[in-house]
Amino acid sequence: MAETLHQIQRHLPEHLQLDSLLDQGSRHLRSHVAATIKVNGIDIPLRVIELGSRSDCAPVIGFFGGVHGVERIGTQVLLSWLHSLIHRLEWDESLARQLEYVRLVFMPMINPGGIWHRTRSNLNGVDLMRNAPVEAMGPVPWLVGGHRISPHLPWYRGERDEPMQAEAQALVRTVQDRLLRAPFALSVDCHSGFGRRDRIWSSYARSHRPIENIAEVFALKQLYERTFPNHHSYIIEPQSINYTTHGDLWDYLYDHAREAHPQNMFLPFTLEMGSWLWVRKNPRQMLDYFGYFNPVISHRKRRVLRQHLPLFDFLTSAAQSWRNWIPRAGQREELERQAIAQWFPQGR
Repeated sequence: MAETLHQIQRHLPEHLQLDSLLDQGSRHLRSHVAATIKVNGIDIPLRVIELGSRSDCAPVIGFFGGVHGVERIGTQVLLSWLHSLIHRLEWDESLARQLEYVRLVFMPMINPGGIWHRTRSNLNGVDLMRNAPVEAMGPVPWLVGGHRISPHLPWYRGERDEPMQAEAQALVRTVQDRLLRAPFALSVDCHSGFGRRDRIWSSYARSHRPIENIAEVFALKQLYERTFPNHHSYIIEPQSINYTTHGDLWDYLYDHAREAHPQNMFLPFTLEMGSWLWVRKNPRQMLDYFGYFNPVISHRKRRVLRQHLPLFDFLTSAAQSWRNWIPRAGQREELERQAIAQWFPQGR
C-alpha cells in the first residue's frame, strides 16, 4: 500500500488531491465512478462529481479535463475551481442559493494513464479526442486531423469499427446521462497547447459549417464581452476556424443531443489555454515535451490556476440564468447573420 501511494504521489498527485477535495467537501458533493483504468498495475477510478440541484429541470454545466494526458494543467485548473467552490460553500450563502437552481458536474481526470506517463494518448496509444465515430466533412490536416496509421504516431484514432476507448465511453455516458437530459446544458473541456492566446472554442471540429446553435454561441460571446470588458480576454470562435478533425467527442455528443433530445439545448465548449505564451516567456521549457503544454515556473502556474475561475463563475451563472440571455425567435436570425459574417465570411 505504501509503495502504491508513493507511485501515485509521484506520477499522479492530482488523484490524491481529488480524493482530498472529496473528503473536504463531503457535505456538498455527490460522486460515483464512471470507469476504472488500470495504470501500471494500479486501479485508478474515473470520478464524476456533482454538486447543486438534484432537479431534472435544473440547467447543468459540466467541467471536463485531462482528456490529453500531457495537458495536465486542464485537470489542475478544474481542481482549483472545485477547491474554491467547496471552501466558499462553508460561508457563501449566495453561492449556496445559486446551487439550488443549477447543477455542476465535474470529470476532471479523464485520461489518468496519459497523465501518469505524460502522453497525449491513453495507454493504448489512442487520442481520445479523435476517437468518436465521427468523420470530418472534407479534408483534414495530415496526422493532426486524426488517422488510423499506427498508435505509435500522435493523433491516432484507433482501429476502424472498434468500440470507443473506455475513457471516451465514460465521458460520453456521463454527458448523456448527466447533461443532455437537462433543458439547458453547457460543457467546458479544458486543454492547452495551441497559440499564445487563450481561446474558447465551440463546435464543430469536423466541419466549417456553422452548428445549428451558432446564434446562441454568439449571444454567449456577446454576453461575456459586455459583462466583463476589462477581464481576461479570450478569443471566442468555432474550432474549425483553426483546423478540422475526425473523431471529436464533442461533435459526436452535440449531434447526439440534437437527435435524441431536440427539445433541449446543449452547447459544448473547449477552453484551449495558449501554452505557446508560457514557452515564449521561458524558452527552456522547450527542452521538455511536457513544457510545451504546461506552465513550469511556479508563479506562472499559480496565475493560470486562478485566472480562469472568473470565466467558470460566469458560465455557471449563464447556465443558471439561461432563459434571460438565450435569443428569442425574432433575434436568432440577426444573431446568426452576425455570427456567420464574423466567423464564416466566405460562406464555407
